[in-house]
Amino acid sequence: MLRIARFALPACLCVLVGACSIIETPRILRGNRVDSDLAKELVVGTSTKKDVTSLLGSPTSHATFDDNEWMYISETTHTRIGLTPGVLRQNVMVVDFDQAGVLRGIKRLNEDDGRSVSVAGGATASPGSEASFLQQLLGNVGRYNVGGLGAGGDNSPGGGVGSSQGNRTQ
Repeated sequence: MLRIARFALPACLCVLVGACSIIETPRILRGNRVDSDLAKELVVGTSTKKDVTSLLGSPTSHATFDDNEWMYISETTHTRIGLTPGVLRQNVMVVDFDQAGVLRGIKRLNEDDGRSVSVAGGATASPGSEASFLQQLLGNVGRYNVGGLGAGGDNSPGGGVGSSQGNRTQ
């Protein structure tokens, strides 16, 4: 009996430790991760938009008000408790071009460059969303339809009471 207990305890510990790696969630790469060796091939002042696209692919995003600023955004995530995503790493590479489409500069950003943004409270009023009392009162005038019935009083086309195909008693 003592021999079985000596063998069972280490076996149970091995199974428990092995199960920990099964529980770990996989890491998921999202976005367009830029290989640093490929980025080194870009030369400021000589590389063009076409060169950047052929080396790095299409950008993840363009700047809102400047089409000459491209962003390659990537992040590595994993699933946390409650299936919420947790960000492990986030990298942003900003590529600037001049008006002629020639590379002007490359800038790398990470989590430390991020800023916390607070959401403004309240709601923005949109014109026309509030109807006046008179609009509410008269809003459906002309739209009233008695149960979807036709002019003759029943749902069949041309089968109303006043029509020639009206209901006849036999």
